[in-house]
Amino acid sequence: MTKADPTVVCIGAGPAGLTAAYLLGKHGIAATVLEQDPVYVGGISRTATYKGFAFDIGGHRFFSKSAEVNALWTELLPQDFLDRPRKSRIYYRSQLFDYPLKAFDALSKLGVIEAVRCVLSYLKVRLRPIRDAKTFEQWVTNRFGSRLFRIFFKTYTEKVWGMKCSEISADWAAQRIKDFSLTKAIWHAIMPQKNGGSGDKVIKTLINSFRYPRRGPGMLWEEAARRIEAQGGEVLLGQRVVSLCWDGADGSWSVVSRDEKGAERSIRCDHVISSMPMRELARALDPAPSDSMVRAAEGLRYRDFLTVALIVKDREVFDDNWIYIHEPGVKVGRIQNYKSWSPEMVPDAQLNCYGLEYFCFEGDGVWTASDAELIRLASDELVQLGLAGRGDIVDGSVVRQPKAYPVYDEGYQQRVETMRQELEARYPALHLVGRNGMHKYNNQDHAMMTAMLTVENIRLDRRAFDVWNVNQDAEYHEEGEAGAERSLAANPALDSERLVPKRV
Repeated sequence: MTKADPTVVCIGAGPAGLTAAYLLGKHGIAATVLEQDPVYVGGISRTATYKGFAFDIGGHRFFSKSAEVNALWTELLPQDFLDRPRKSRIYYRSQLFDYPLKAFDALSKLGVIEAVRCVLSYLKVRLRPIRDAKTFEQWVTNRFGSRLFRIFFKTYTEKVWGMKCSEISADWAAQRIKDFSLTKAIWHAIMPQKNGGSGDKVIKTLINSFRYPRRGPGMLWEEAARRIEAQGGEVLLGQRVVSLCWDGADGSWSVVSRDEKGAERSIRCDHVISSMPMRELARALDPAPSDSMVRAAEGLRYRDFLTVALIVKDREVFDDNWIYIHEPGVKVGRIQNYKSWSPEMVPDAQLNCYGLEYFCFEGDGVWTASDAELIRLASDELVQLGLAGRGDIVDGSVVRQPKAYPVYDEGYQQRVETMRQELEARYPALHLVGRNGMHKYNNQDHAMMTAMLTVENIRLDRRAFDVWNVNQDAEYHEEGEAGAERSLAANPALDSERLVPKRV
């Protein structure tokens, strides 16, 4: 860089914030990371622990179509990745159905009559598809038919979001299920992938193996934090950002954070990289944003999440990484099998640990229940599902995750766009990254790529790359005015060691 290195504050020690700080440090720019959690780094990708047992918050597969993201993972943990088989199924009517759906498996287990109804329902929608599908229900019905939608998508999805599938934007399905359909499920059953789950053309839903840190994803982000501090940066825990003051006269920020005891600290910097929820960001800004932006921010919604980790005697009931629970008679939405993610997550070979996941809104009955009440609920439901006997349950622990999922409801896109336009116009040295920072339901590789491009924008001292053009596969679309301006590979200001985002 031709001028003095900038000073940077990263809000949030999740994949986006830590990736940004680490890459800045590699170029001599020591960043300060402010993290609200007093114990863990990694955000949703952290690993919580209890009596030697390790819990992944949601289950994080380390698979990406981006060679640059894969390279960074390997750089941080060169010796600690396991290659793990991917297996997940749907629990429905006391049976386990393969997921992603395998047509022959699903139809055979449903029985002849129901299978015929499902096929006819699918043929009907193929002949007369729903035009301009705007909701999750319409989008999935177009690809699987109405009966398979009700059996394999409706119950679980409504547990996740706490709202009807007819109220959820089709963007959610397009991003998470992508171009998967019953036709492709049948084709995949007849002509399975030969590459073991790697390569640019693999549908993420269909991958059959992935890498995983032997002690969970937090292991990687703890190493990232250690390296940031070794580079001269700081990772400060227990720091909730309460104010972001922009001084337009000299182009600098004052970032104020507060610890659990109420003590405040203020840091002056040239750039702020924010992965904090957009709604909270708007509340913290000074000068205050416009009334229209405030209304847009307050209209953004979030779904919260908690895991009840039950330590059980290992009866080898199922060997999936996780199973989706489509039974309407229980509240649990998904169950993680931590030993199947990595045997090192469970310190006793005679035991296992299941993570029963509950989706809720902060402040509702599930969220506010005591840990003891939640452990009783999870234990009762695990027994009710036939996945453990009452005497098999040894112990339990609860992990809460607020704002786990940005809600894709009607109008969310316009609210995000309203905020984006004003933030870029009025606060030019503020950079949004990550899941909550951009109100995008993405995986950690996507969050990392938004951070990678943001680092380049800071190094170039201009918005050369539009981070909003990073898609759900952590690839960079060179589309639109900013995206087409120039590629990283063609940028003479960058040296040969730069991580180059893949172009599609």
